Amino acid sequence: MTPLPLSHLRVLDLSRVRAGPTCVKFFGDFGADVIKIERTDGGGDPMGDNRLSSDYVNAQRNKRGITLDLKRPEGVAVLKRLVETADILVENFRPDVKTKLGIDYDSLSAVNPRLIYTSVSAFGETGPYRTRPGFDLIAQGMGGLMWLTGYENQGPLRVGMSPADMSAGIFAAMGTFIALAERERSGRGQWVQTNLLSSQIMMLDYQAMAWLMDKRIPQQRGNDHPQIVPTGVYESSDGYFTLSTVGNDSYHRLCRAIGAPELIDDARFTDARLREQNRDAMNAAINDATRAKTAAEWVDILNAAGVPAGPIYKLDEMFEDPQVQETGIATKLDHPVLGEIEILGQPITLSRTPASFRNAPPELGQHTEEVLAAAGYDSDEIARLRRENII
Repeated sequence: MTPLPLSHLRVLDLSRVRAGPTCVKFFGDFGADVIKIERTDGGGDPMGDNRLSSDYVNAQRNKRGITLDLKRPEGVAVLKRLVETADILVENFRPDVKTKLGIDYDSLSAVNPRLIYTSVSAFGETGPYRTRPGFDLIAQGMGGLMWLTGYENQGPLRVGMSPADMSAGIFAAMGTFIALAERERSGRGQWVQTNLLSSQIMMLDYQAMAWLMDKRIPQQRGNDHPQIVPTGVYESSDGYFTLSTVGNDSYHRLCRAIGAPELIDDARFTDARLREQNRDAMNAAINDATRAKTAAEWVDILNAAGVPAGPIYKLDEMFEDPQVQETGIATKLDHPVLGEIEILGQPITLSRTPASFRNAPPELGQHTEEVLAAAGYDSDEIARLRRENII
């Protein structure tokens, strides 16, 4: 059997909530030995309040679990013993907290110079907001996303998932992989940093560039694309569907496919600039034509004509779609309490060494003795640490 691609790596996971576990999930799914380190009282992670919840199970799979009191010097000493043989440590403490505990990058890299120390913070390790607490919603607001989302004159709107958390976790994983690649040449680890705020801003992409380069503040456009018209959500006889055009050729194919070829030569819509200037009239004209058929009919007709179009699914409908099922993004996991369940898999496919979904999240401290024994602690030392509530 081919070893999983990251089975040679050991990851210490001190992260909580969503961004850090999103980063760590890439390593666990592709075979790394991930050791989740939790407080001895089990507190500190709101996602850990119900270890059988769908959110927790999905975020914490493929890990071993130990408990450790890092507020006590003896607990920090145990962590440093584990760091000696670790490749990566992922944490999302506030910058002042990890320094106070003595588990900051400088302290731990002194123990293992090859350690890649990955930090995911709310606002960054420096600057006036470095010690502020922060969550996804705060980053959505500060990062400009909420002001771009929704309809004009109806106020800002939260996106219906956690884009700052998720993107920060993905960027943290990407930075860690880059540091691993560099370590192959230098033999040295380094400090990888990302944060929710800058990750959210990075995800704005062309919207952020509209200000940085063009000095133009993008406005809320609802379901419309900011510049490309027609692109958005349109009406059918039984609901709504999406379509997208780019350039005149695509627009002309759309007009013919919906039975409205007269829109091609309409003076208001003859080029992209005019279509953007007259977007309300453009959208109204398309809706007049598309109300004649069902959404499913339009999806088939437009795709056959070379115009991208798709349905708008509720989540149950989405997971029933044959193409979604073909991707394998929903996968099976055996859970000791819940039985066989479905979780989100990986959107990354490797031809020889694909991701593996081997283990349900550990119980609190489930592997403490096993991990410490492998780190060189004998049974008497482990018993003492447990008596003193270090573990």
